[in-house]
Formats: sequence, C-alpha cells, structure tokens
Amino acid sequence: MTWSPSSWRDKPAKQLPNYPDADALKRAEKILAAMPPLVFAGEARRLQSQLADVAAGNAFLLQGGDCAESFAEFGSTKIRDSFRVIIQMAIVMTFSGAQPVVKIGRMAGQFAKPRSDDNETIGGTTLPSYRGDIINGFEFTPEARIPDPQRMVQAYNQSAATLNLLRAFAHGGYADLHRVHKLGLDFVKDSALGARYEEVATRIEEALNFMAACGLTGDKIQSIRETDFYTSHEALLLPYEEALTRTDSTTGDPYACSAHMLWIGARTNQLDGAQLEYVRGVKNPLGLKCPPNLDSDTLIRLIDTMNPDNIPGRLTLIARMGHDQVESKLPPLVRAVQREGRNVVWSCDPMHGNTIKSSNGYKTRKFDHVLGEVRGFFNVHHAEGTHAGGIHLELTGQDVTECTGGTMAITDENLSDRYHTHCDPRLNATQALEMAFLLSDEMKIARKNNRDNLSSVAAE
Repeated sequence: MTWSPSSWRDKPAKQLPNYPDADALKRAEKILAAMPPLVFAGEARRLQSQLADVAAGNAFLLQGGDCAESFAEFGSTKIRDSFRVIIQMAIVMTFSGAQPVVKIGRMAGQFAKPRSDDNETIGGTTLPSYRGDIINGFEFTPEARIPDPQRMVQAYNQSAATLNLLRAFAHGGYADLHRVHKLGLDFVKDSALGARYEEVATRIEEALNFMAACGLTGDKIQSIRETDFYTSHEALLLPYEEALTRTDSTTGDPYACSAHMLWIGARTNQLDGAQLEYVRGVKNPLGLKCPPNLDSDTLIRLIDTMNPDNIPGRLTLIARMGHDQVESKLPPLVRAVQREGRNVVWSCDPMHGNTIKSSNGYKTRKFDHVLGEVRGFFNVHHAEGTHAGGIHLELTGQDVTECTGGTMAITDENLSDRYHTHCDPRLNATQALEMAFLLSDEMKIARKNNRDNLSSVAAE
C-alpha cells in the first residue's frame, strides 16, 4: 500500500485538535520541517536491536516518565531527577534480576494527551478540554484552551534541550556505575528502601573493585561508565510527527525523528485510523497499548499492520488491563500471538487501568493495585511459558504525593500535600524504587522457571 508521511491525512483522525487558524498551522509545520531531527535513525535502529533481545527473553524493558510534560515545570533539575530514578531502578533490576535493562523515557516529546471528552465543565462553564501543552493551555480560560500551533515549536525546542541534557547524563559520566551510591535521591535515602538500595550499591561497588583488580575498568569497558537512554511518546499529534519525519541518508527509509520510539494509544488504535496509518510507514520501534476490550483477531491484524515483516524488536505490546482484569483478559491475547508466531515484546502498563477518584476528589492510583497488575502480568506469562518483557510506568523523580500507598503510606488526605501533575498521577521516586525491587524479584522467579523448563526439556 502506498505510504507517505502525509498519507494519514486521508484517514479518519481521532484526538486531533481543531486549529482555528489554518495558516498559522502551516507556518508552524514549515518551521518544524526545516529543523534538525531530534533523534537519529541509527539510534532508533540500535534501540530496535536491543528490543529484539527483550523479545528473545534475554533482556528487560524499563519505560517510564511523566504522564505529560509541561512548559511551566521544565528545568534541568526535574530532567535530572527523572533520569536518575530510572537509572536507579535499572541498576537494581540489572543487578538483582541478572538481565540487561533497556531504558526508555517518556520524555522529550510526551506533551499531547488523549481525552475522553472534547469539553470539560467547571462551575457551570464549559470549555474545550486540555490536551497537553503542545496543543493548548492548562488554565481554565477560553483563551488558554484555544489550540495554538506555535506550541508545537515550543515543544520542539524544549524537547531538543531535554535530549541534549539526557545525552550528557547518559554518556558524560553521570551514569557511571562508580557513582552508584550518589545516584540515590535525597528524600529516599532515609527510608527502608533507601537502605536496601545502598546494600545493592555496596555489592556493586565490591564487584567493580574486583573487576578493576582483574584489569577490567571503565576506560576499557564502555558500559561501566555510560549507558544507552532512549526517548518515546504517544503518536498522537500527527502534524507534529509528519513535520519531523526524515529520510535516513544511509538506508533511504523514513523515520519519525521526534523520538526513538512511538506508541499507539488505546483511543487511537483503529485499523483504518490516521495514527495507525502514520506509524506503519516509519521504521522506528513501535508500541501498541492493549486495553481489556481488545480481542485476539483485532490484535493480530494490528500487529500485521504495524510489523508486517515480523521483525523482532519492531513492536512492543503494552498491556494495560487493570489489576482485576489482567489475569482473565491477557491470556487469550498472549496465546493468539504465540499461536500465530508473531515476534513481539510484552510489556505491562499497570497505571492506566487502575486510575480512580480519591475520597477527596483527586485522581489517583493505589500502589497495591499497580503492584497487583504487575504480579498478574508475570503470572500470566509464567503460565503461558512466555517472556514478561517490560514495564511501562508514569513516574517522576520528584517527591510528589499523587499515588496512595507504598512504604510511604500515602493516604487520600496526603494527596493535596504535593499533587503537581497536570494529568494523571505518577509514582514518586520511593514508590518507583519499591517497584524496581518487586520487578527484580519477579525477574529472578522467571529466570529460575526458565532454567527449570530448559532442564526438563534436556532431560526428555
């Protein structure tokens, strides 16, 4: 089928804003089309190669970051702390789970948000819904809620600055394993989890000292002193994506150069839809959110549209079922993918199916429900003999109070203390670290089960 970066315009489109000034939109698109790419094709190919290892059961995917980035909260400290908590989680999971961890941030482009309703009403006043800073303003005023295409240019500039800092952190020594003790966030250090992390850090330090005595040092082994860190966001605002599509000079293939990885959300997964039309033509690694109402036949058709050549690492299926549905709704999908021989990464989004309203009106998530979905996800893959390959989290390195529970025992009454999100509630650094230890335990169990299965096969 004929594809071009603009062929999505011939398809039914959902969740796109209605820009009142068409000329202003064209001007913004022209500016973006002339800008340098935010990411490069070679980086996207390297990510796909690493995700192929995940699909083969030899690595684990950690994907996390803000629900939605904002212009007002942008700053180096926030970027650093989000990067640091993801690296801290990855260190725990790599050491305790004994598998490489592929790290992808919901950063440097996660600005647009799908909405259930086009409008919202407060105090008898109805205005267009807030769709993310790349589209309109959070303030509940008629002026702020008008979609403004110039915001795409501002989002590009903020993403470029964010990527610049992330690359410096990843490759400039900040992620050096010799700094493992310094990577702990201050407000976590005095907790029981902080002590558990310090124990892991000490054991890593001892291992590094042993390796150094054997002549294996950071100047000889790149992975000791730096790490790979990738970016991702939902493929939602298609004028932005089209304007940042580039042709790779070495292969002649089209790439979405707004992020290393794009995913399709549960509200825009229509087979004849504009979002699916766009992503099927770019060569980046892709993700697909899998809600509980997704049937097996539709899933296979979506997989074949997004990854027709069945390339390992090309497609990540992100299950977001809810803690009370994952063990009943996920198995038929896993079986169908296995039966049809499709190469995918299975990842778990335990956030979006577990959103509730607190007793005092805040949108929140119970940490026990989040953990429950993760455990259910691993249980399903253990039962089916498949690889539970990843986790997709909304989190922040800030000391927020947005999700209840965890070792901090955040209650509904605590939510108002530091509730900063513009959209959905995020795990704070302590809750994220608690999640990392849980995942490490599940990875150990999965590894043991795999060894036992291999031993059984060999014995037969």
